[in-house]
Amino acid sequence: MHNDWTHVPVDYSDVLRRAMDSLFKTFENFSEGTFIVDKDARVVWINKRYAARFGFSDPQEAIGRDCEAVIPNSLMREVVTTGKPILLDLLETDREPLVVTRLPLKDDYGQTVGAIGFALFDEMKALTPLFSHYSRVQQELIATRQSLAQARRAKYTFASFVGTSAASLDVKRQARRAAQVESPVLLSGETGTGKELLAHAIHGASTRAARPLVTVNVAAIPDTLLEVEFFGAAAGAYTGADRKGRVGKFELADGGTLFLDEIGDMPLVLQGKLLRVLQEKEFEPLGSNRIVRTDVRIIAATSADLPALVASGRFRADLFYRLNVLSIHAPPLRERAGDIEALVYAMLEELSADARPRHTGQFVLHDDALRLLAAYSWPGNVRELRNVLERAVMLSDSEHIDARALGAFMGAASPEGASAVPVPDEADATSYAQAMAGFEKRFLSDALRASGGRVAEAAQRIGIGRATMYKKIVALDIEV
Repeated sequence: MHNDWTHVPVDYSDVLRRAMDSLFKTFENFSEGTFIVDKDARVVWINKRYAARFGFSDPQEAIGRDCEAVIPNSLMREVVTTGKPILLDLLETDREPLVVTRLPLKDDYGQTVGAIGFALFDEMKALTPLFSHYSRVQQELIATRQSLAQARRAKYTFASFVGTSAASLDVKRQARRAAQVESPVLLSGETGTGKELLAHAIHGASTRAARPLVTVNVAAIPDTLLEVEFFGAAAGAYTGADRKGRVGKFELADGGTLFLDEIGDMPLVLQGKLLRVLQEKEFEPLGSNRIVRTDVRIIAATSADLPALVASGRFRADLFYRLNVLSIHAPPLRERAGDIEALVYAMLEELSADARPRHTGQFVLHDDALRLLAAYSWPGNVRELRNVLERAVMLSDSEHIDARALGAFMGAASPEGASAVPVPDEADATSYAQAMAGFEKRFLSDALRASGGRVAEAAQRIGIGRATMYKKIVALDIEV
Protein backbone atom coordinates (compact mmCIF):
# COMPACT_ATOMS: atom_id res chain seq x y z
CA MET A 1 0.00 0.00 0.00
CA HIS A 2 1.40 3.40 -1.04
CA ASN A 3 0.80 6.64 0.85
CA ASP A 4 -1.17 9.32 -0.98
CA TRP A 5 0.88 12.53 -0.74
CA THR A 6 -1.25 14.51 -3.19
CA HIS A 7 -3.15 16.39 -0.46
CA VAL A 8 -0.14 17.26 1.70
CA PRO A 9 0.25 21.07 1.72
CA VAL A 10 3.45 22.40 0.25
CA ASP A 11 3.72 25.10 2.96
CA TYR A 12 4.29 23.35 6.30
CA SER A 13 3.70 26.65 8.09
CA ASP A 14 0.07 26.26 7.07
CA VAL A 15 -0.09 23.05 9.14
CA LEU A 16 1.42 24.88 12.07
CA ARG A 17 -1.06 27.74 11.70
CA ARG A 18 -3.99 25.34 11.54
CA ALA A 19 -2.66 23.49 14.60
CA MET A 20 -2.38 26.72 16.55
CA ASP A 21 -5.87 27.78 15.51
CA SER A 22 -7.27 24.41 16.48
CA LEU A 23 -5.46 24.45 19.82
CA PHE A 24 -6.70 27.95 20.58
CA LYS A 25 -10.30 27.06 19.71
CA THR A 26 -10.10 23.91 21.82
CA PHE A 27 -8.88 25.84 24.86
CA GLU A 28 -11.36 28.64 24.21
CA ASN A 29 -14.27 26.21 23.96
CA PHE A 30 -13.45 24.01 26.92
CA SER A 31 -11.99 26.53 29.35
CA GLU A 32 -13.99 28.83 31.57
CA GLY A 33 -12.25 31.86 30.16
CA THR A 34 -9.60 33.07 27.72
CA PHE A 35 -8.06 36.49 27.37
CA ILE A 36 -5.08 38.12 25.67
CA VAL A 37 -2.98 41.13 26.71
CA ASP A 38 -0.41 43.22 24.84
CA LYS A 39 3.16 43.94 25.91
CA ASP A 40 1.90 46.56 28.36
CA ALA A 41 -0.48 44.03 29.97
CA ARG A 42 -3.57 45.77 28.57
CA VAL A 43 -6.47 43.57 27.53
CA VAL A 44 -6.78 43.21 23.76
CA TRP A 45 -9.31 40.33 23.74
CA ILE A 46 -11.45 38.43 26.25
CA ASN A 47 -14.19 35.90 25.62
CA LYS A 48 -17.74 36.59 26.68
CA ARG A 49 -17.93 34.02 29.52
CA TYR A 50 -14.79 35.31 31.17
CA ALA A 51 -15.83 38.97 30.81
CA ALA A 52 -19.22 38.24 32.37
CA ARG A 53 -17.57 36.46 35.31
CA PHE A 54 -15.75 39.68 36.23
CA GLY A 55 -18.76 42.00 35.75
CA PHE A 56 -18.51 43.02 32.08
CA SER A 57 -21.72 42.27 30.19
CA ASP A 58 -20.02 43.37 26.95
CA PRO A 59 -16.44 42.06 26.40
CA GLN A 60 -15.62 45.29 24.51
CA GLU A 61 -15.85 47.22 27.79
CA ALA A 62 -12.75 45.39 29.02
CA ILE A 63 -10.61 46.09 25.95
CA GLY A 64 -7.73 48.52 26.58
CA ARG A 65 -7.87 48.25 30.38
CA ASP A 66 -4.97 47.05 32.51
CA CYS A 67 -5.29 43.33 33.14
CA GLU A 68 -5.51 43.88 36.92
CA ALA A 69 -8.46 46.26 36.45
CA VAL A 70 -10.35 43.52 34.65
CA ILE A 71 -9.14 40.47 36.58
CA PRO A 72 -7.98 41.19 40.15
CA ASN A 73 -4.90 39.20 41.20
CA SER A 74 -3.93 38.60 37.58
CA LEU A 75 -0.26 37.76 36.98
CA MET A 76 -0.31 38.43 33.24
CA ARG A 77 1.90 41.49 33.74
CA GLU A 78 4.57 39.23 35.25
CA VAL A 79 4.40 36.96 32.17
CA VAL A 80 4.89 39.81 29.67
CA THR A 81 7.63 41.35 31.84
CA THR A 82 9.67 38.18 32.29
CA GLY A 83 8.72 36.39 29.10
CA LYS A 84 8.27 33.20 31.10
CA PRO A 85 5.10 31.09 31.28
CA ILE A 86 3.18 30.24 34.44
CA LEU A 87 1.93 26.84 33.39
CA LEU A 88 -0.29 25.92 36.32
CA ASP A 89 -1.51 28.24 39.03
CA LEU A 90 -4.51 29.05 41.21
CA LEU A 91 -6.24 32.38 40.70
CA GLU A 92 -8.26 33.47 43.74
CA THR A 93 -11.60 35.09 42.87
CA ASP A 94 -14.69 36.16 44.81
CA ARG A 95 -16.13 32.72 44.04
CA GLU A 96 -14.25 29.46 43.54
CA PRO A 97 -10.54 29.65 42.70
CA LEU A 98 -9.63 29.05 39.07
CA VAL A 99 -6.89 26.82 37.72
CA VAL A 100 -5.10 29.01 35.16
CA THR A 101 -2.37 28.70 32.55
CA ARG A 102 -0.51 31.79 31.29
CA LEU A 103 1.75 31.78 28.21
CA PRO A 104 3.87 34.57 26.67
CA LEU A 105 3.33 35.53 23.01
CA LYS A 106 6.50 36.29 21.05
CA ASP A 107 7.29 37.69 17.61
CA ASP A 108 9.66 36.27 14.99
CA TYR A 109 12.62 37.84 16.80
CA GLY A 110 11.78 36.26 20.17
CA GLN A 111 10.53 39.49 21.70
CA THR A 112 7.50 39.24 24.02
CA VAL A 113 4.58 41.10 22.47
CA GLY A 114 1.84 39.95 24.80
CA ALA A 115 0.44 36.98 26.69
CA ILE A 116 -2.53 34.65 26.61
CA GLY A 117 -4.28 33.10 29.59
CA PHE A 118 -6.71 30.23 29.97
CA ALA A 119 -8.88 29.66 33.03
CA LEU A 120 -9.48 25.91 33.30
CA PHE A 121 -12.39 26.17 35.74
CA ASP A 122 -14.06 23.00 34.50
CA GLU A 123 -10.96 21.05 35.55
CA MET A 124 -11.19 22.03 39.23
CA LYS A 125 -13.35 19.03 40.10
CA ALA A 126 -10.90 16.73 38.36
CA LEU A 127 -8.06 18.27 40.37
CA THR A 128 -9.89 18.10 43.70
CA PRO A 129 -8.45 14.66 44.62
CA LEU A 130 -4.96 16.00 43.89
CA PHE A 131 -5.53 19.08 46.06
CA SER A 132 -7.02 16.93 48.82
CA HIS A 133 -4.06 14.56 48.72
CA TYR A 134 -1.62 17.47 48.77
CA SER A 135 -3.43 19.06 51.71
CA ARG A 136 -3.49 15.76 53.62
CA VAL A 137 0.21 15.15 53.00
CA GLN A 138 1.01 18.68 54.16
CA GLN A 139 -0.99 18.20 57.36
CA GLU A 140 0.67 14.84 58.04
CA LEU A 141 4.10 16.40 57.43
CA ILE A 142 3.37 19.24 59.85
CA ALA A 143 2.06 16.80 62.47
CA THR A 144 5.11 14.54 62.06
CA ARG A 145 7.50 17.47 62.39
CA GLN A 146 5.70 18.68 65.51
CA SER A 147 5.73 15.19 67.01
CA LEU A 148 9.40 14.73 66.19
CA ALA A 149 10.27 18.15 67.60
CA GLN A 150 8.39 17.31 70.78
CA ALA A 151 10.14 13.95 71.07
CA ARG A 152 13.51 15.70 70.79
CA ARG A 153 12.86 18.23 73.50
CA ALA A 154 13.75 17.97 77.16
CA LYS A 155 11.38 15.67 79.07
CA TYR A 156 12.71 16.60 82.51
CA THR A 157 13.51 19.76 84.45
CA PHE A 158 15.60 20.40 87.54
CA ALA A 159 12.42 19.90 89.57
CA SER A 160 12.38 16.30 88.29
CA PHE A 161 15.61 15.64 90.21
CA VAL A 162 13.83 15.11 93.53
CA GLY A 163 15.75 15.71 96.72
CA THR A 164 16.79 18.34 99.24
CA SER A 165 19.85 16.64 100.71
CA ALA A 166 23.16 18.48 100.56
CA ALA A 167 24.39 16.15 97.80
CA SER A 168 21.27 16.70 95.68
CA LEU A 169 21.29 20.47 96.10
CA ASP A 170 24.97 20.62 95.11
CA VAL A 171 24.32 18.59 91.96
CA LYS A 172 21.42 20.82 90.93
CA ARG A 173 23.50 23.94 91.60
CA GLN A 174 26.28 22.67 89.32
CA ALA A 175 23.80 21.60 86.63
CA ARG A 176 22.06 25.00 86.60
CA ARG A 177 25.45 26.66 86.18
CA ALA A 178 26.25 24.29 83.30
CA ALA A 179 22.98 25.27 81.59
CA GLN A 180 24.15 28.89 81.36
CA VAL A 181 27.27 28.13 79.31
CA GLU A 182 28.06 26.32 76.06
CA SER A 183 30.95 24.12 77.24
CA PRO A 184 30.78 20.31 77.11
CA VAL A 185 29.46 18.58 80.24
CA LEU A 186 30.58 15.21 81.58
CA LEU A 187 28.10 13.48 83.89
CA SER A 188 29.50 10.64 85.95
CA GLY A 189 27.92 8.30 88.44
CA GLU A 190 26.60 4.80 88.93
CA THR A 191 23.82 3.36 86.80
CA GLY A 192 20.40 4.65 87.81
CA THR A 193 21.53 7.85 89.54
CA GLY A 194 19.69 10.22 87.16
CA LYS A 195 22.38 11.27 84.67
CA GLU A 196 19.96 11.28 81.73
CA LEU A 197 17.49 13.35 83.76
CA LEU A 198 20.23 15.91 84.45
CA ALA A 199 21.16 16.04 80.75
CA HIS A 200 17.54 16.82 79.84
CA ALA A 201 17.31 19.46 82.56
CA ILE A 202 20.55 21.18 81.46
CA HIS A 203 19.38 21.29 77.83
CA GLY A 204 15.90 22.51 78.82
CA ALA A 205 17.34 25.41 80.83
CA SER A 206 19.91 26.40 78.19
CA THR A 207 19.67 28.82 75.28
CA ARG A 208 19.36 25.76 73.02
CA ALA A 209 16.11 24.57 74.63
CA ALA A 210 14.04 25.27 71.50
CA ARG A 211 16.40 23.18 69.37
CA PRO A 212 16.65 19.35 69.31
CA LEU A 213 17.95 17.19 72.13
CA VAL A 214 19.25 14.02 70.46
CA THR A 215 20.37 11.00 72.49
CA VAL A 216 22.80 8.24 71.51
CA ASN A 217 23.28 5.32 73.89
CA VAL A 218 26.77 4.24 72.87
CA ALA A 219 26.54 0.95 74.78
CA ALA A 220 23.35 -0.08 72.99
CA ILE A 221 24.66 0.23 69.41
CA PRO A 222 27.07 -2.25 67.76
CA ASP A 223 30.52 -0.81 67.09
CA THR A 224 30.12 -1.33 63.33
CA LEU A 225 27.06 0.93 63.23
CA LEU A 226 28.18 3.70 65.57
CA GLU A 227 29.93 5.78 62.90
CA VAL A 228 26.80 5.79 60.72
CA GLU A 229 24.69 6.58 63.80
CA PHE A 230 26.85 9.61 64.52
CA PHE A 231 27.65 10.98 61.09
CA GLY A 232 25.13 9.42 58.69
CA ALA A 233 25.82 7.82 55.33
CA ALA A 234 25.34 8.55 51.65
CA ALA A 235 23.01 6.37 49.58
CA GLY A 236 24.67 3.01 48.88
CA ALA A 237 27.66 3.80 51.11
CA TYR A 238 27.74 0.21 52.37
CA THR A 239 25.94 -3.09 51.82
CA GLY A 240 22.40 -2.77 53.07
CA ALA A 241 22.55 1.02 53.26
CA ASP A 242 19.34 2.98 52.85
CA ARG A 243 18.73 3.94 49.22
CA LYS A 244 18.03 7.51 50.30
CA GLY A 245 21.02 7.69 52.60
CA ARG A 246 20.89 8.23 56.35
CA VAL A 247 21.06 11.40 58.40
CA GLY A 248 23.35 11.09 61.42
CA LYS A 249 22.68 12.25 64.97
CA PHE A 250 25.15 15.15 64.67
CA GLU A 251 23.15 16.56 61.77
CA LEU A 252 19.83 15.97 63.53
CA ALA A 253 21.09 17.77 66.64
CA ASP A 254 22.39 20.81 64.76
CA GLY A 255 21.80 23.91 66.84
CA GLY A 256 20.85 21.81 69.85
CA THR A 257 22.38 19.26 72.22
CA LEU A 258 23.78 15.79 71.58
CA PHE A 259 23.63 13.57 74.67
CA LEU A 260 26.16 10.72 74.50
CA ASP A 261 25.17 8.17 77.12
CA GLU A 262 27.76 5.61 78.30
CA ILE A 263 30.56 7.38 76.44
CA GLY A 264 33.08 5.06 78.12
CA ASP A 265 31.93 2.21 75.85
CA MET A 266 32.93 4.04 72.65
CA PRO A 267 35.57 2.19 70.56
CA LEU A 268 38.98 3.90 70.26
CA VAL A 269 38.77 4.38 66.48
CA LEU A 270 35.53 6.32 66.77
CA GLN A 271 36.88 8.33 69.71
CA GLY A 272 39.42 9.90 67.35
CA LYS A 273 36.75 10.81 64.80
CA LEU A 274 34.54 12.27 67.50
CA LEU A 275 37.42 14.40 68.78
CA ARG A 276 38.04 15.77 65.29
CA VAL A 277 34.38 16.74 64.89
CA LEU A 278 34.37 18.50 68.26
CA GLN A 279 37.48 20.45 67.27
CA GLU A 280 36.72 21.19 63.60
CA LYS A 281 32.91 21.42 63.95
CA GLU A 282 32.45 19.63 60.64
CA PHE A 283 32.29 16.07 59.30
CA GLU A 284 31.67 13.99 56.19
CA PRO A 285 28.87 11.38 56.15
CA LEU A 286 30.11 7.88 55.39
CA GLY A 287 30.67 7.38 51.66
CA SER A 288 30.13 11.07 50.88
CA ASN A 289 32.30 14.01 49.86
CA ARG A 290 29.79 16.40 51.38
CA ILE A 291 31.12 18.56 54.22
CA VAL A 292 28.53 19.14 56.92
CA ARG A 293 29.03 21.99 59.35
CA THR A 294 27.70 21.31 62.82
CA ASP A 295 26.82 23.46 65.82
CA VAL A 296 26.19 20.99 68.63
CA ARG A 297 26.62 21.17 72.39
CA ILE A 298 27.87 17.87 73.86
CA ILE A 299 26.68 16.38 77.12
CA ALA A 300 28.30 13.01 77.84
CA ALA A 301 27.53 10.54 80.60
CA THR A 302 29.30 7.48 81.92
CA SER A 303 29.01 4.97 84.73
CA ALA A 304 32.60 3.87 84.10
CA ASP A 305 35.75 5.24 85.71
CA LEU A 306 37.03 7.29 82.76
CA PRO A 307 40.38 8.28 84.36
CA ALA A 308 41.07 4.58 84.93
CA LEU A 309 40.15 3.83 81.30
CA VAL A 310 42.52 6.61 80.18
CA ALA A 311 45.30 5.17 82.32
CA SER A 312 44.79 1.72 80.80
CA GLY A 313 44.75 3.08 77.25
CA ARG A 314 41.09 2.25 76.57
CA PHE A 315 39.95 5.86 76.40
CA ARG A 316 41.78 8.69 74.66
CA ALA A 317 43.20 11.24 77.08
CA ASP A 318 42.68 14.12 74.61
CA LEU A 319 38.99 13.26 74.20
CA PHE A 320 38.60 12.94 77.97
CA TYR A 321 40.02 16.43 78.49
CA ARG A 322 37.84 17.79 75.67
CA LEU A 323 34.69 16.40 77.34
CA ASN A 324 35.65 16.97 80.96
CA VAL A 325 35.25 20.76 80.92
CA LEU A 326 32.30 20.83 83.30
CA SER A 327 32.18 17.69 85.42
CA ILE A 328 29.12 16.77 87.50
CA HIS A 329 28.97 13.66 89.66
CA ALA A 330 25.50 12.23 90.31
CA PRO A 331 25.69 10.73 93.82
CA PRO A 332 24.41 7.19 94.49
CA LEU A 333 21.15 6.89 96.40
CA ARG A 334 22.88 5.50 99.50
CA GLU A 335 24.70 8.84 99.84
CA ARG A 336 21.45 10.80 99.87
CA ALA A 337 19.24 8.62 102.01
CA GLY A 338 17.49 11.74 103.25
CA ASP A 339 15.87 12.07 99.81
CA ILE A 340 14.31 8.61 99.84
CA GLU A 341 10.97 9.60 101.37
CA ALA A 342 10.48 12.48 98.91
CA LEU A 343 11.47 10.21 96.03
CA VAL A 344 9.10 7.47 97.22
CA TYR A 345 6.02 9.66 97.30
CA ALA A 346 6.85 11.38 94.01
CA MET A 347 7.14 7.96 92.37
CA LEU A 348 4.07 6.52 94.10
CA GLU A 349 1.92 9.38 92.84
CA GLU A 350 2.99 8.72 89.27
CA LEU A 351 2.82 4.93 89.52
CA SER A 352 -0.62 4.97 91.15
CA ALA A 353 -2.00 7.11 88.34
CA ASP A 354 -0.59 4.74 85.72
CA ALA A 355 -1.55 1.46 87.41
CA ARG A 356 -4.98 2.52 88.69
CA PRO A 357 -6.21 5.39 86.51
CA ARG A 358 -9.79 5.32 87.89
CA HIS A 359 -8.77 4.83 91.51
CA THR A 360 -8.60 7.92 93.73
CA GLY A 361 -6.77 6.32 96.68
CA GLN A 362 -3.07 6.87 97.35
CA PHE A 363 -0.47 4.32 98.42
CA VAL A 364 1.08 5.01 101.81
CA LEU A 365 4.25 3.48 103.28
CA HIS A 366 4.38 2.82 107.02
CA ASP A 367 7.29 4.23 109.01
CA ASP A 368 8.91 0.81 109.27
CA ALA A 369 8.78 0.46 105.47
CA LEU A 370 10.48 3.84 105.06
CA ARG A 371 13.15 2.80 107.59
CA LEU A 372 13.65 -0.39 105.61
CA LEU A 373 14.20 1.58 102.41
CA ALA A 374 16.65 3.92 104.13
CA ALA A 375 18.68 0.98 105.50
CA TYR A 376 19.12 -0.67 102.09
CA SER A 377 22.29 0.00 100.05
CA TRP A 378 20.46 0.41 96.68
CA PRO A 379 23.05 -0.94 94.21
CA GLY A 380 20.63 -0.09 91.40
CA ASN A 381 20.02 3.41 92.82
CA VAL A 382 16.89 5.38 91.90
CA ARG A 383 16.03 2.99 89.08
CA GLU A 384 15.96 0.05 91.51
CA LEU A 385 13.83 2.04 93.98
CA ARG A 386 11.31 2.71 91.25
CA ASN A 387 11.27 -0.99 90.34
CA VAL A 388 10.50 -1.97 93.93
CA LEU A 389 7.70 0.57 94.23
CA GLU A 390 6.23 -0.42 90.86
CA ARG A 391 6.02 -4.05 91.97
CA ALA A 392 4.47 -3.01 95.26
CA VAL A 393 1.80 -0.92 93.52
CA MET A 394 1.04 -3.72 91.08
CA LEU A 395 0.92 -6.64 93.52
CA SER A 396 -0.07 -5.26 96.94
CA ASP A 397 -3.56 -6.00 98.24
CA SER A 398 -3.61 -2.92 100.42
CA GLU A 399 -2.69 0.69 99.80
CA HIS A 400 -0.99 0.72 103.21
CA ILE A 401 2.36 -1.04 102.83
CA ASP A 402 4.47 -2.01 105.83
CA ALA A 403 8.04 -3.31 106.01
CA ARG A 404 7.01 -6.96 105.92
CA ALA A 405 5.04 -6.53 102.69
CA LEU A 406 7.65 -4.27 101.10
CA GLY A 407 10.54 -6.58 101.99
CA ALA A 408 9.15 -9.28 99.70
CA PHE A 409 9.35 -6.96 96.71
CA MET A 410 12.83 -5.79 97.61
CA GLY A 411 14.09 -9.37 97.81
CA ALA A 412 12.64 -10.02 94.34
CA ALA A 413 14.14 -6.85 92.94
CA SER A 414 17.63 -7.31 94.37
CA PRO A 415 20.26 -8.53 91.90
CA GLU A 416 22.41 -11.49 92.80
CA GLY A 417 24.98 -10.46 95.35
CA ALA A 418 23.08 -7.35 96.47
CA SER A 419 22.97 -6.40 100.12
CA ALA A 420 20.40 -8.34 102.08
CA VAL A 421 17.53 -6.45 103.69
CA PRO A 422 16.56 -7.52 107.22
CA VAL A 423 12.77 -7.83 107.35
CA PRO A 424 11.13 -8.17 110.80
CA ASP A 425 9.70 -11.64 111.14
CA GLU A 426 8.31 -13.31 114.26
CA ALA A 427 8.50 -16.77 112.77
CA ASP A 428 11.09 -19.28 113.87
CA ALA A 429 14.30 -19.42 111.87
CA THR A 430 14.19 -21.73 108.88
CA SER A 431 16.70 -23.01 106.38
CA TYR A 432 17.65 -20.89 103.35
CA ALA A 433 15.85 -23.27 100.95
CA GLN A 434 12.68 -23.17 103.04
CA ALA A 435 12.80 -19.39 103.31
CA MET A 436 13.22 -18.99 99.56
CA ALA A 437 10.44 -21.47 98.80
CA GLY A 438 8.17 -19.65 101.23
CA PHE A 439 8.98 -16.31 99.67
CA GLU A 440 8.44 -17.64 96.14
CA LYS A 441 5.09 -19.12 97.10
CA ARG A 442 3.93 -15.85 98.65
CA PHE A 443 5.20 -13.84 95.70
CA LEU A 444 3.48 -16.03 93.09
CA SER A 445 0.29 -16.15 95.16
CA ASP A 446 0.27 -12.36 95.33
CA ALA A 447 0.78 -12.14 91.57
CA LEU A 448 -2.11 -14.53 90.93
CA ARG A 449 -4.36 -12.66 93.33
CA ALA A 450 -3.55 -9.34 91.66
CA SER A 451 -4.38 -10.91 88.27
CA GLY A 452 -7.69 -12.36 89.42
CA GLY A 453 -6.38 -15.92 89.21
CA ARG A 454 -5.43 -15.63 85.53
CA VAL A 455 -2.19 -17.57 85.24
CA ALA A 456 -1.08 -16.22 81.85
CA GLU A 457 -1.62 -12.62 82.94
CA ALA A 458 0.22 -13.17 86.26
CA ALA A 459 3.16 -14.77 84.45
CA GLN A 460 3.37 -11.87 82.03
CA ARG A 461 3.21 -9.27 84.81
CA ILE A 462 6.10 -10.78 86.78
CA GLY A 463 8.16 -11.64 83.69
CA ILE A 464 8.22 -15.45 83.53
CA GLY A 465 6.88 -17.93 80.99
CA ARG A 466 3.38 -19.34 81.35
CA ALA A 467 4.65 -22.94 81.38
CA THR A 468 7.15 -22.06 84.12
CA MET A 469 4.36 -20.46 86.11
CA TYR A 470 2.22 -23.63 85.90
CA LYS A 471 5.15 -25.81 87.00
CA LYS A 472 5.80 -23.61 90.04
CA ILE A 473 2.10 -23.60 90.97
CA VAL A 474 2.14 -27.42 91.07
CA ALA A 475 5.53 -27.67 92.80
CA LEU A 476 4.64 -25.14 95.50
CA ASP A 477 1.04 -26.34 95.90
CA ILE A 478 -0.42 -22.91 95.19
CA GLU A 479 -4.18 -22.61 95.04
CA VAL A 480 -5.50 -21.02 91.87
